[in-house]
Amino acid sequence: MKTALYIAVMAGVTYLIRMIPFAFFGKQIKSHFFRSFLYYIPYAVLSAMTLPAIFYSTGNVYTAIAGTAIAVILAFFEMPLIVVAIAAAGAAFLTGLIL
Repeated sequence: MKTALYIAVMAGVTYLIRMIPFAFFGKQIKSHFFRSFLYYIPYAVLSAMTLPAIFYSTGNVYTAIAGTAIAVILAFFEMPLIVVAIAAAGAAFLTGLIL
């Protein structure tokens, strides 16, 4: 239920951020700063909602750190998403077995 709520909030925030400039400004926004600000807001909101969930999802901060570290390393090397997800889950699982 929480996950569905998170997804709904993220979708709503992303939609509102994209819709507000169209609703309030009749002409194109020419300010480079303001345009880049509006472009990056959805990514910032998504990160702010996702990162806490990552570190509290396993119930153990060490398994969450291990999974996140593996995910970040593999994503840096541009591995496919399925590989990143499986490796991160495997790292968290193995760390949980060890601890």
